[in-house]
Order: sequence, then structure tokens, then C-alpha cells
Amino acid sequence: MSDTQLTVTLSGGGIDDARAIVRALEGVFGASDGLPADERATVRIATFDSPAAPEASSAPREAGAPLSTPVEVTVQGTPQAVEAASKTLSHAFSTRNEGAASGDQERERQLLLVP
Repeated sequence: MSDTQLTVTLSGGGIDDARAIVRALEGVFGASDGLPADERATVRIATFDSPAAPEASSAPREAGAPLSTPVEVTVQGTPQAVEAASKTLSHAFSTRNEGAASGDQERERQLLLVP
């Protein structure tokens, strides 16, 4: 088990959108702490244990329904984990970089995923 984590915060979109985003990251980070389940939530959070040197997936997302509406995604963790998650999401969805912040040992990036 890794002692580093990637935290993904999702706002906007429905439960199916949130699940599709989490599943897109599972190929790189393994299973999250659980798929989003509350259909009424406006903000959903998933946490992944991150390998020390995660590598982004360049595979496009498997065929399925596109996102129903834009979803704001914040990824937070080590610089390597945030970079791998950002690249993986940009291969799986239409993505706009909305900003980033860096700390001593953590990075945060905001993305907008659009249908």
C-alpha cells in the first residue's frame, strides 16, 4: 500500500459523469476508495493510493455515453500523480486546464471536462 494519495474532487455533472471520470483514472491508480454513490451530491470526492511514479494512460476512454454536462475536476497529490491524472483525463475527455497551484511536496490542478 502506498503512503501517497491522489484526491479527486468533482463538481457539476451527474452520478454517471462522476463514475466515468473515476473509472478513467483506475487504469493508472487502481481502484479508488469507492465509486461516487450519492445521486443528490453536488460535490463528489474520490481518493486513490498513488504509486510512487504513476504513468499516464494514453488510451482513449472506452466507448460509453459522453459527459452530460461540464464537470469541474480538482486533482491534488504529488506532482507526479497530478501530472499523470491530468494527462489521463485529457486523453479520455475534452479537457481545459483551469489553473494550478504548487506547494512544497504537493500540487493541485483544476480542469474543466466538457461533453
